[in-house]
Order: sequence, then structure tokens, then C-alpha cells
Amino acid sequence: MFHPDLIRHPDSCPALVLNADYTPLSYYPLSVWPWQTAVKAVFLDRVDIVAHYEREVRSPTAKVKLPSVIALKQFVKPSQFPAFTRFNLFLRDRFSCQYCGSHRDLTFDHVIPRAQGGRTTWENVVTACAPCNLRKGGRTPRQAGMPLHVEPIRPTNWHLQEHGRSFPPNYLHETWHDWLYWDVELEA
Repeated sequence: MFHPDLIRHPDSCPALVLNADYTPLSYYPLSVWPWQTAVKAVFLDRVDIVAHYEREVRSPTAKVKLPSVIALKQFVKPSQFPAFTRFNLFLRDRFSCQYCGSHRDLTFDHVIPRAQGGRTTWENVVTACAPCNLRKGGRTPRQAGMPLHVEPIRPTNWHLQEHGRSFPPNYLHETWHDWLYWDVELEA
């Protein structure tokens, strides 16, 4: 029987990376490695193959099925707090403007503007759409008459993990489902 994995280009065969306890290394963004990195880790004995694609790659002396799910052999302890990045900020705010709720043309805004002594921290920066950011200008939300939907906080990794589950990536191979959604309610 013909399998769709067989015609995949190897570049469209990333490997889902699980921690040594077989939980996803990250949901935000989903921790995936390109096939070359996954194969190299297998040969260096740094990971166990949990599942694989039907797609193979060949060298002059060997052929290897590409891994679709791998687990690290050494546990990586996640940090308690995530890095302050644009993506993590958008994820904390669920990819929506904290002034109007729009999901389009997102940027970030300093609640207390830097010109008024505001700092670039989790507690002072929010996701904003470009029109709201422009409208607010160099004023505070109170001065601009633009209340925030949610006050900004410093999120924990758990907080972002929960938000990350709400925004699945564009591509999920069927071998990944058992490892990503093990805590959802089972069908009767």
C-alpha cells in the first residue's frame, strides 16, 4: 500500500522532541528539530526514537527511516520563567490586542511609556495592534482613555504552556498526537 510519507521531502519531516520523561520539551513554540539534527542526535546516542516516518534517507552504505518523535536521554529541567521575547509576549496575551482585542497587525506597547520612565519588562509591556498603539501614543492607558483588558504580569513557563496548547502549530504528524494531547478528555 502506498503511504503519503514516502513522497514527503525530508525537509517536511521534522521530529517532535520529548524530554526524558516523555513530555513535550516545549509547547510554545512546539519543540521540533529538522530531520538532519534528529538523525545526528540518534547517531550520537543522545535520543531514543519513539516513532518514525515511513520516509527514508540513504547514504552510500546505509538507509535510515526518519524519526518523527524522539525523546532526550538526559532530562532537561525547564526554567521557571520564560525569556522575554516578542513571541512569548504575544503568547502570554493570546495573540490579541490588550486594548481592543484585535488579532491583526500586532506589535507591543509600553503601558507606562519609556518617555515617562517606563521600562521594558513583562509587567510594563503588552500586545497591541498598530492602530491602538498609534492612538495611545506616548500616553498611559488612563491618559489615553484606553483601559487594558488584562493587566500585564510576568508569566511562568506553565502559564505559557497552557496558552500554547490553544494555538497548535500548522503541522501535526499523526505520530505526535499521543505525546501532545495525553491530558485531554478521552472519548467514551
